[in-house]
Amino acid sequence: MTASELSVRMIILSLTIIGFLGNFLLLYHYLFLYLARYRLRSTDWVLMHLVVANILTVLFKGVPHTMAVFVLKDFLNDIGCKLVFSFHRISRGVCIGSTSILSVFQAIIISPRDYRYSELKINSHKYIHYSVYLNWAIHFLISSINLVNMRAKYGNDNTTNLKSYLYCYSVRHDQTSDILYAALLSSPDILFLGLMLWASGSMVITLYKHKQRMQQMPRANISSRSSPESRASKTILLLVSTFVPFYTISSVCQFFGALMYIPSWSVVHVTAMASLFFPTVCPFLLMSRDSSISSYCLPSKMNRRFPKVSDQELNESF
Repeated sequence: MTASELSVRMIILSLTIIGFLGNFLLLYHYLFLYLARYRLRSTDWVLMHLVVANILTVLFKGVPHTMAVFVLKDFLNDIGCKLVFSFHRISRGVCIGSTSILSVFQAIIISPRDYRYSELKINSHKYIHYSVYLNWAIHFLISSINLVNMRAKYGNDNTTNLKSYLYCYSVRHDQTSDILYAALLSSPDILFLGLMLWASGSMVITLYKHKQRMQQMPRANISSRSSPESRASKTILLLVSTFVPFYTISSVCQFFGALMYIPSWSVVHVTAMASLFFPTVCPFLLMSRDSSISSYCLPSKMNRRFPKVSDQELNESF
């Protein structure tokens, strides 16, 4: 075993363990607040879906890849390969979709009051729920392609028309079909990425203009603490700035892997590490930016931030 192989094994193992524990802790926090009847913000509700997508990514990308790099390459049958790749595709898509929805939602919330889409701003809390469900539905449909193309390594002796992906095979097509396949899988992600970048740019401009207005006001009228909307916007911008680079690396590697006759060792492992980095870092970024998460066991603090709601209010908010 070379030093590079050992390093890859330890990095993937570490990302898998840390990512699962961090996201599970964050999911436990949100479920506790929901079951205890505390009022959740719409952004918290979207973050719950993002955390679930992160957990699925770790389970269906990190765990199989970790087992494969520790010389357990033939542990899945055909059904297992189809489900693992399908759920990884779903979780990856939901992750970018949820991050995009968060960005667009927050850009609408902090937009100026004379915003021309004022009706959308008023009803944004209602639309955000439909957007999240639509996000899941779209990627469930797209991932169904993997149910046809994936094969297990175990029991497949004829590999002439199969492309190896470390612990599973994919049906090999001609280059034109591979390009069309990659374009089909990437089209929703490109759309969500475009919305994410547009919303992030809009938030940056809005926050910059707000800062300029604050600097022109008398210091006596300026609070030393930033508004909740400003803090939430900066948190989402931090998520986006972390997500985009590693998503781009993962997408580029996946695209070249789809075009290669036999994907190289470096492409396969770099794709896995890039896919796991954001789900691993995401919960800790949220914990560092939201003090209520780290102090959720202190009722006195939590009650002030998350007042209890009645059954009728809860049904109206979800």
